[in-house]
Amino acid sequence: MVRVNGQNLEIAGKTVAEFLADAGYDPKRVAVERGGGIVPKTQYGETVLTDGDCVEVVSFVGGG
Repeated sequence: MVRVNGQNLEIAGKTVAEFLADAGYDPKRVAVERGGGIVPKTQYGETVLTDGDCVEVVSFVGGG
């Protein structure tokens, strides 16, 4: 079980890139924090989510 933005999800074993794609996020418009540290965008495809991970996905919103 992986906790994402306060929700428990059965996504252990997926990479950050796979999760973002499945959830409909545009990887260019989000920042991902895992276990208190920011996951670099270059590592989304190789960072595997594991049971017990706590992840926050923050979307960037334009405005003025």
